[in-house]
Amino acid sequence: MLEATDKDASQHLHPHRLREARPGATVADMQTPFPFEPVEPADAGFNPAALAEAVHFAGAHDSPFPRDLLAHLESGYFEPPPDNAVLGNTAPRGAPNGLILRGGRLVARWGDTRQVDMTFSVAKSYLALLAGLALGDGLIGSLEDRVSATVSDPAFAGERNGAITWRMLLEQTSEWEGTLFGKAERIDRGRDLKREGAGPKGIDRPLKAPGTYWEYNDVRVNALSLALLHRFRRPLPEVFAERITGPIGGSQEGRWEGYRTSVIEIDGRNIQSVSGGGHWGGGVFTHAEDQARIGQLMLQDGCWDGRRVLPEGWVAACTTPCALNGDYGLLWWLNRQGRYPDASRESFLAQGAGGNVIWIDPRHDLVAVFRWLDPAALPRMLGLVTAALAPG
Repeated sequence: MLEATDKDASQHLHPHRLREARPGATVADMQTPFPFEPVEPADAGFNPAALAEAVHFAGAHDSPFPRDLLAHLESGYFEPPPDNAVLGNTAPRGAPNGLILRGGRLVARWGDTRQVDMTFSVAKSYLALLAGLALGDGLIGSLEDRVSATVSDPAFAGERNGAITWRMLLEQTSEWEGTLFGKAERIDRGRDLKREGAGPKGIDRPLKAPGTYWEYNDVRVNALSLALLHRFRRPLPEVFAERITGPIGGSQEGRWEGYRTSVIEIDGRNIQSVSGGGHWGGGVFTHAEDQARIGQLMLQDGCWDGRRVLPEGWVAACTTPCALNGDYGLLWWLNRQGRYPDASRESFLAQGAGGNVIWIDPRHDLVAVFRWLDPAALPRMLGLVTAALAPG
């Protein structure tokens, strides 16, 4: 197994800010054994020198996001004041880290893979897994069903929002309109991910009919989270831990949070509706090893140790291109059109701002997690790992 260290990796004790304070976890604090059996790169079909080059590349291409993520959000990176107000917890980030699996075995690791950090929009892909559970449990009859048919909430009332289906929310084609937990969907109208942090957004473009326009919009994803909370009627992190993290042997080091404004009452109980990212704070806080387990679960078609965790066919559904965006499935990014030309077209990814990625490549039996990798370096990184596979 190829392992690299970064001289900054030991400087990984960060206070989690609540304006917020929860102590960060260090490797020494953790009792969870390393989850994957190591294997020498050559025995896993890699050229060791080429794989070492890829690992070095990952460690050398730090994210442009500063370590102080709260200050970064408050500086107006995503949008200017007052729309940038942070409503949930944040945490300073650690150094670049990650790991690569082939055939479920560890072939490379770098940095502190147990540094619990924010993941931003990787949380969206986690919501997709919960939607699969809801569908399998019969809490959602069909993705074509209107959300309003089973969710009684003002967020899904009216001619427009009442017509939105589960599929529209999962494909980001809902054109949901309104304000949720203090954030208006207008903030993300016109959002261009290729120019994130540099281009204008929040434009008052006329909305299209639900299901006829694709747009990446965090408020609308939060509406999906709210709808799922109504169907499960219990905290989504609790469901995720019981139904997904637990069965695949994940640690208990992470957490999933919403906003101070996103607490609703269900059956007499106050429950926080979690966010689908860290755009305004909150979201999934986790480490690379637990993310690798999620990637391996997806690679194995939702099964783990002979047990079905996700409903049959759900991974295929998540990785089927949306009719309005061939690069997108059900809250998972796809490579069917060659967004990453040097990676297999079968690849799919969970991706979050700042360079947080879970990459699954079924063709090559690969799973990789990249934490705080410069997003501009991701295409090259995928190419280097793929090219490191020995011919034959």
